[in-house]
Amino acid sequence: MPRDDNPANDAPDAPETPDTPDDAGVPGRTGRRTRVSLLSRPTATPRARRLGGVLSAAVLVAAGGGLVSATALTPQGPGSSRSIAAPLAAVPAGSSIGVCPGPARLLEGAPVGTDPQFSPESATAKTEVNALVLGSGAGVLPGSRLASLTGSTLVELAKSTAAFASPATAAPKPAHSVPLAGVVSQRGVDGVSVLSADAQGDRQPAAGAVLRYTAEDGDLRGSAAAACQQPANDLWLVGANTALGRTAVLNLSNASSSPATVSLDLFGAKGPLQAPGSRGLLVAPGTTRSVILAGLAPGQEQLSVRVRSAGGPVAAVIQQSVLRGLTPGGVEFIAPATAPALRQVVSGVDIQDPAGLADLTGKSGFADAGPALQITVPGSADAVVAIKLFGRDGQKALPGGGVVTAKAGSVTQVPLAGVPAGPYTVAVSSDVSFTAAARVTRGLKAEDASDFAWSAASARLGSQHVVPVPGAGDRFLIFGAPEGRATISYTPITADGKIRAAAAADIAGGTTASIKVPAEVEGSQLVGYLVSAAGDPAYGAVLLQQDGRQDISTIAIAPGVAGQEQVPVTLGY
Repeated sequence: MPRDDNPANDAPDAPETPDTPDDAGVPGRTGRRTRVSLLSRPTATPRARRLGGVLSAAVLVAAGGGLVSATALTPQGPGSSRSIAAPLAAVPAGSSIGVCPGPARLLEGAPVGTDPQFSPESATAKTEVNALVLGSGAGVLPGSRLASLTGSTLVELAKSTAAFASPATAAPKPAHSVPLAGVVSQRGVDGVSVLSADAQGDRQPAAGAVLRYTAEDGDLRGSAAAACQQPANDLWLVGANTALGRTAVLNLSNASSSPATVSLDLFGAKGPLQAPGSRGLLVAPGTTRSVILAGLAPGQEQLSVRVRSAGGPVAAVIQQSVLRGLTPGGVEFIAPATAPALRQVVSGVDIQDPAGLADLTGKSGFADAGPALQITVPGSADAVVAIKLFGRDGQKALPGGGVVTAKAGSVTQVPLAGVPAGPYTVAVSSDVSFTAAARVTRGLKAEDASDFAWSAASARLGSQHVVPVPGAGDRFLIFGAPEGRATISYTPITADGKIRAAAAADIAGGTTASIKVPAEVEGSQLVGYLVSAAGDPAYGAVLLQQDGRQDISTIAIAPGVAGQEQVPVTLGY
C-alpha cells in the first residue's frame, strides 16, 4: 500500500474540413477550418433559380474582373507583398459528455463468435458512479444530469437553462455566493450511464465522473474502475488478453444521435492481425455493442485494439478478466490510452515486493501476475524505446537497462519487476510513435484470489481537472514529475457541494508522490478534487485499494476543461 507522502492531509451542422496537424494538441485550438458561404439560396421556382444562377454568375465574373483589374493597377514593388492571416472565429462552448461503462458481467458458457451472452453478476457485486459538476463563479450550476444511455434521467443535478445563456442571465446571483459543485455520490447503476452538463455562456462546463465495480465472490471477484470518457472517433486500448483463462470483451457505446460504424485494428505480439468481422460494426444511437475479442483474435497474450468510428463518436472500454483454474485472477476495465506519440507517461504504477513477484511469476500460468509495460507501435518502422521509472526518492534502474526494441505493427511487453516496492511514474520515449499502458497487480500467493489493473498513458496535467474518486476503500492521489519540479494544487470537494480549502504538493523532478485521500473533510464525505498543476510537466492518477483484500484499480486523471476555442475561417463559395 502506498505511503502517504503528505501527512498534513491524512484527515446536424455544416461539414468541416479535416483537422490541420499544426494545431493538434494545442489547448484552445481545434485545428478545424470553417468555410463561410458567400452565396445563399432561398427557396424559389426552378425558373427563378436558373435566372438567379445566371445573375449570380454574372456578378461573380464582374467581381472577378474587378479584382484582376485592381491587382493589375496596384504597384508591385519589392515591399508591396504581404500575407494576411485567416481571421479567427470564436466557437460556441459545447456541452460536456462522459460515458460510464456498465457493470462487469460474466460470459455465460462458451459462446461461438463475437456476440456475448452474459450470466447474472455475483451476489456481492456492486457498481457505483460518483460524479462532480462545477458551478460558475456566481454560484450557478449548469444544467446537468446523470442518465441512462437511452436517455432516462437517473439523477438531475440542475435543470437546463436557455442555450448559450450567460451565468449572469441564467439565474440571479446569490447575495453571498460561494463556490459550489453538483455531486452524485455512490449512485448504484445497472447499465451504461452518461453524465452530461450544459455550457454556460462561452464557458465549457467542468464535469467528471468515475465508475467502480467491486465483488467479493464469483469468477469476477476483485475491483475495476474507469473514468467516464468523452466519446471520440479514434481510440487506442492497450492490455487485452485472449489466452486460455482470460476473457476480453470490448464494449462500444454510442451516446450520440447519429449511428456509428466502427472498424477495429488489432495488434498482437507478432504483428497486425487480420480478423474477418472487425469492420463495419454498426452501433445504433443510445446502444452498446459488445464484442468478444477472442472471436476475432484468439490466443493472444498481448493484444491492442484501435477503435475507429465513422459517424457518431463512441466510448470504448475492454472488460478484461482472469480465471486460473478455479481461482479468480482479477477483473479490470481497460480504458483508452493517449494516441501514438514519441513520448508517453504512465502514472499510478504501484509495484509489490520484487522477491515475492519473482516467485509468483515463475509459476506456470502466472506470467501475467506481475507488473509490466506494454508498448504498441502501429507504424512500419521498429522503435528503439527508453523506459525510466521514477519513485518516491528518484529514478530506479530497470534490470537490463530499460532500453528495448519494439517491433513495428506489434505489441512489446517489458517486465517492470526488480525495483523496490512502491508507487512509480513510468516515462517512455522513442524515435517512432507508439502508445502504451502498464499492468499493476496485487496478490503474491498462487492459491489466493488476486487482482490486476491497467494504467494507460495519459496527458500532461494542466489547470482545472475535475477528479471524482470512488466512495469506498483506500484511495491515493499519485503524482509524478519526470523531468523537473512541479507544484500540484488539489482542492477537495465534499458531498454537500462545497469546494474546500486547497492544498499543494511540491514535487521534485524525477520523483513520484503519493497522497492519501481522507474519508471526510470538515465533517462531510469527500467525493473528489479539483486538480491544477504548474511548473514542469506533471502527470497523475487515482490508485484504489481495499484493506484486507487484494483489490486494485487505477484511474488516469482526465484532461482538463478547454478554454474558449477559436478556428481560422476561410472565405469561399
